[in-house]
Amino acid sequence: MASTYESFNLRTTPEKFYIEACDDGSEDVLAIDRVSTEMTLTVRRNVPASAETRPICGLIGTIRLVAGMYLVIITKKKKVGDLLGHAVWKALDFDIISYKKTVLHLTDNQMQDNKTFLSMINNVLHTDGFYFATDYDLTHTLQRLANTSPEFQERSLLERADQRFVWNGHLLREFLAQPETRGSIPFYWSQRPNLKYKPKPQISKTVNHLDGFQRHFDSQIILYGRQTILNLINQKGSEKPLEQAFDKMVTSLGNGMIKYIAFDFHKECSRMRWHRLQILMDMVAEMQDEFGYFLVDADGKVLLNQEGTFRSNCMDCLDRTNVIQNLLARRSLQCQLRRMGVLDIGQQTEEEADFEKTYKNAWADNADACAKQYAGTGALKTDFTRTGKRTQWGLLMDGWNSMIRYYKNNFSDGFRQDSIDLFLGNYAVDEANGTTPLRDPKDWKFLTLPIIMVVAFSMCIICLLMAGDTWAETLAYVLFWGTASVVTGGLILFNGLDFVDAPKLVQKEKID
Repeated sequence: MASTYESFNLRTTPEKFYIEACDDGSEDVLAIDRVSTEMTLTVRRNVPASAETRPICGLIGTIRLVAGMYLVIITKKKKVGDLLGHAVWKALDFDIISYKKTVLHLTDNQMQDNKTFLSMINNVLHTDGFYFATDYDLTHTLQRLANTSPEFQERSLLERADQRFVWNGHLLREFLAQPETRGSIPFYWSQRPNLKYKPKPQISKTVNHLDGFQRHFDSQIILYGRQTILNLINQKGSEKPLEQAFDKMVTSLGNGMIKYIAFDFHKECSRMRWHRLQILMDMVAEMQDEFGYFLVDADGKVLLNQEGTFRSNCMDCLDRTNVIQNLLARRSLQCQLRRMGVLDIGQQTEEEADFEKTYKNAWADNADACAKQYAGTGALKTDFTRTGKRTQWGLLMDGWNSMIRYYKNNFSDGFRQDSIDLFLGNYAVDEANGTTPLRDPKDWKFLTLPIIMVVAFSMCIICLLMAGDTWAETLAYVLFWGTASVVTGGLILFNGLDFVDAPKLVQKEKID
């Protein structure tokens, strides 16, 4: 593998940034011109002695905003563990440094837009869960790495990485290109916030679903072998059309490498009957044994290869999905530990209390990390993952997290979606363009209706507290203002799309 480095200095002059490797014997320095943005490799002796020096933990990349180019660096990291003897780090803090020394060339509106774009990048960077390794490829499975050629092994980490899992791929575009990836239920559907607790999913009627569906599974089969789909969404209500469409497309594709299993998680586990998850585990047990797992001995000799994978999904691939993946992982791990002689035949991991606590917390922490990045709260149903049983307290916490998700989904996720699109390069800022999509004037209803509803509701309360001369007069006032509150609230719900925090960059174009 090409040379990698553990620690760096950022040395700054008015003309250039110098990123200097601090490892013993290293002379390599990356020079970035702050005017032309040109990048060149140089050596340490060519860095001016007057350059301001600060230690950094890594370079995330560069991004263009309204004010020009910015350098994004890691300023703090924490070691979270070792993988096959290689350190794995978590990025904790970051800095975004402008190439330009001033923003006086911008108009007031451009300055405000630039601040908004900077806050978007910071919003993404300070979402917990960015991991990296400097001398190990975290983007490929161990099985895939074991079956690669010597030429592949000699490539740099950037050149050989699976771009689907390079979280700063767009910011590294000056060094390497990045392909696109697809989402969870692999056809074209949306669930746009509209103030309702659970907006109705909409399946697009204008695109060729089967073409994208086939390309997605062709790539999955190439990467991971046979596919068993575990679709955990509801088979009634608003989710039913998605389940039916998924089933129909698998049937239409007619690919023998794909097996489809629909399991209505909420129906089967209703009324706290979580023991019924064993029904699904029994259904897939034989397939899981056929798939096997990847096993390599201490000398690097491959003993077993994994022949297929389970592709689990729910609506957002968070809560229900994590529960099922946890159960599948446990069963596979027990087989592996028995094979290695750690467990006796018939012995269960549940019998080892210390291991059990570590295992459950690891999966629950994983669920929380994924959910915080996607939905803004910890995962639901983690009481089952952490303790092995569903509890009343867990139900209450799920209710609390659901309320927070409702608020964020309707009133702050537009900004977050724009932040992600900007970070991933789905939207590129054009310095030459004086305007951005951020300036989106609100309809008159946005302020008028909420004000009317608040006033009407307040008057209703006042009328209840300050009774009129007769009970009939009081009742008339209460009915009038109460009706005004209800009617106005109904109008707000009816026009819900005008009140949510909708994305303004890439997703706005899709909505329009």
